[in-house]
Amino acid sequence: MFETKIAMILREDLAVWQKLNVTAFLMSGVVAGAPEVIGEAYFDRDGREYHRLSVQPVVVLAADAAQMAVIHRRSLERGVQTALFIEEMFLSGHDGENRAVFSGFGPDDAKVVGIGLRADRKVVDKITKGAGKHP
Repeated sequence: MFETKIAMILREDLAVWQKLNVTAFLMSGVVAGAPEVIGEAYFDRDGREYHRLSVQPVVVLAADAAQMAVIHRRSLERGVQTALFIEEMFLSGHDGENRAVFSGFGPDDAKVVGIGLRADRKVVDKITKGAGKHP
């Protein structure tokens, strides 16, 4: 059992491609903030090397827009740094544009579509309370 928990919370009304895209972006943010979560390289039978993967499971949850705002607020109140994806980022084409769009919003007006976090298990459970397992 791990002392920490990694959770991806996705707004439930997103298209499937959006959910997958947001999850990938959020996980890269979590890994950047906690590089120790990445294990050793994988090798197949023939000795070919593959990328390293997370050493712990990731829970994927779903919530509506109102619950996403609550989860975002809880993470801020508890001082847990998150990876955050807002709706307007779907309209941009690269990292620089994403950061420019992101900087125009705050917790009270951001249309959060995805939150990724890693923290103590109990803290993550409190922050994500109300979100359900992604179907």
